[in-house]
Amino acid sequence: MTVDPAITVRPLAGAHELDLFQRLDYVLDHELADDLAAGRRRPEWMWVALGGDRLIGRIAWWTHKEGAEPQTLDVFDLDPELTPDEAAKTGLRLLETATAAVVPAGAPRPEYGRFMPADWREVPETRAYLETLFGILTASGARPLVERLRLEWRQGSPVPEPGDRLVFRPVADREDLLALMTPVMEGTLDAHGQADLASGLSAREAADLHYDEEFAHYSTPREWWRIAELPETGEPVGFVIPARNSYNPIIAYIGVLPAHRGHGYIDDILAEGTRVLAAQDVPRIRAATDLGNVPMANSFARAGYATFERSVNYVWEATPQAPAE
Repeated sequence: MTVDPAITVRPLAGAHELDLFQRLDYVLDHELADDLAAGRRRPEWMWVALGGDRLIGRIAWWTHKEGAEPQTLDVFDLDPELTPDEAAKTGLRLLETATAAVVPAGAPRPEYGRFMPADWREVPETRAYLETLFGILTASGARPLVERLRLEWRQGSPVPEPGDRLVFRPVADREDLLALMTPVMEGTLDAHGQADLASGLSAREAADLHYDEEFAHYSTPREWWRIAELPETGEPVGFVIPARNSYNPIIAYIGVLPAHRGHGYIDDILAEGTRVLAAQDVPRIRAATDLGNVPMANSFARAGYATFERSVNYVWEATPQAPAE
């Protein structure tokens, strides 16, 4: 593959070049400055492809805290004025060159995630642009993992009233939660959970990983986390993790134990998580579920959560490739 030698591919020289990086648009742009200041992004993880003074491509990685390795590839944009052939060549060169520099040698590539309009397939220009990006990812060895619904409950929406089928208590400690997460992982409909199990992890190991990589980093009170129990016996039915990440209040995780599925308890548990966050006077609550997890999507809809976007995740099985020539 030949690529125009006049195109320069390089990392940002520093945070002062953020204006250059933002000549292309994406929904995360308003977070970039704060992410840089907090160490969740670094200039050497933010790369550009330049044709003279024209920004024709950009790519960036994110991590959950300063000093950690890159965790997610979450910005990858190309100038929409490029022809399909120009976009394919420039995009692959940018992706491979930056990945070889950012991802430590021999380490697995962080997965790619992108937010998309909810109707992205129905808008020809949007669909063509995204399918070009997805084609570049595929050419680099990635495969699609899952498409997800991004959901939002807004302040002013009805707050679900408590019912009498379940009672709720705070999570006592890590083991209290992991003892319930482990059986929920078995038979999960969540694509990331299924991928963890397919990789050879046991259900307990997958639960540990999820806790350590996500829940452990929330700074909001652990008292918000709830375990649902039957009022007559105290038998656990499920749990919900209301929290706030670096950007929004969220329903981070929700699960019903296998023995209690099929009885509509998911609605009661989601309602409790929504009440916990609504009591904090938050402007919105964000959540997400796999497109294929129809029962969970329906429960969110009944609780007043609207789909405002979709997202997609791509994963690589192999280690980083050499830069494209």
